[in-house]
Amino acid sequence: MLKKWKFALLGILILLILAACSDDEETSGSGSKGGDEITLEYWQYAFDSKVNLMDELIEEFEQDNPGIKIEQTTFPYDQYNEQVAAQVPAGRGPDVINLFYGWVPSYVDAGYLQPLPQDAFPHEEIEEEFFPLVDATKIDEEYWTIPTAVRTLALFYNKDLFEEAGLDPESPPETWDELQDYAVQLTEKDDNGVLIKSGMAWQPDQQGHHWLRDGLTYQAGGKVLSDDRREVVWGEGSEGFEAFEYWLSFPGELGTSEQGFYTDDVTAFVTENAAMNIDGSFRVGTLQSDAPDLNYGIAPLPAQDEQSTNASFWTNGITAGVEGEKLDASVKFLEFLTSDDVMERWLEATGELPAKEAVATQDKFANDEIYGPFIESLPYANAHFFVDETRERDLVIDAANKVLLDGADPKEAFNELVESTQELYDEYWSDK
Repeated sequence: MLKKWKFALLGILILLILAACSDDEETSGSGSKGGDEITLEYWQYAFDSKVNLMDELIEEFEQDNPGIKIEQTTFPYDQYNEQVAAQVPAGRGPDVINLFYGWVPSYVDAGYLQPLPQDAFPHEEIEEEFFPLVDATKIDEEYWTIPTAVRTLALFYNKDLFEEAGLDPESPPETWDELQDYAVQLTEKDDNGVLIKSGMAWQPDQQGHHWLRDGLTYQAGGKVLSDDRREVVWGEGSEGFEAFEYWLSFPGELGTSEQGFYTDDVTAFVTENAAMNIDGSFRVGTLQSDAPDLNYGIAPLPAQDEQSTNASFWTNGITAGVEGEKLDASVKFLEFLTSDDVMERWLEATGELPAKEAVATQDKFANDEIYGPFIESLPYANAHFFVDETRERDLVIDAANKVLLDGADPKEAFNELVESTQELYDEYWSDK
């Protein structure tokens, strides 16, 4: 009887082994090294043109890479960091993540990201092919993310409103003085002094703080940070304050603007209640879909002593816990997202500019009436190194409100801005 039980158990064991081998053979056709389908979670914030394009790109990537499946998840901008903070430390959430470049230092500090593997993304290759501004995400001698596209700021202007004001719609302002003069001529108020039409939209929490920091400050001959990124030198010399005063002149002494006019600067411009606005190349896709009849032009930012504009970008990284076959698949997906073809399609769908210089500067883009002014600005564009993008933005907004709403002395408000920003940098560097 005992022998029979032994033979029976041996038979069951053999059947189990054969079944396992059969399962391995069935799954090995998926194309992954281990035989199982690899599923990657990809996160980005909810911006329609990007989400729709990514759906198309994911489908193509999956067709070319059987055995790898990509699941896209999106969140509203103001919920994005909260979701990352809740999911990534728990080992959930994205494997590949798209994040604003200004968040990278805090993500690295929090342990959310891993450095890009140098065998796939050699530093010398990144520095040779991509615009230098991507250096803003190089921390501790490692690149932590890589972008598909970059953005610059430029002047958007309504050609019809220019004509109504007697201004040449093919000759936008080129200097600080001209921008102020045009803004005044394009502004309309009623008999009680209430703003009806803004000559120059102004909104510090949109692109306004970038325009001040990386556009106007550099144009005045100053800069915000020391070369080692540790000291806030914004207040050294008179240039930083000169830029701050100029920036405030539009809602202040000139009266051409109001914060929150028609909700925000973008809405005011789209509805033709603002004649000019400082905005990014990413806005082009929105205008094409939401305001196809808007007759507008784009020009490089009006300059002072030097040319300068802000550059920013959303960038792709791999989260810290990804390893093994998932890491290999994630690298393959990043290589796809940073290919020349995807960069070109990203521009056409979203208005963001290719992150590789050779792709962006092709004649078909550089000579384009809409995209050309942005691409022209890329060689002198600055991507500010944020230690805390949200808090740095809020400090600029607070400084503006102290002057415009509370009647504070502009010089005192600016000095407080510089001091408070330095405190953020001291805090960041204190444990480095």
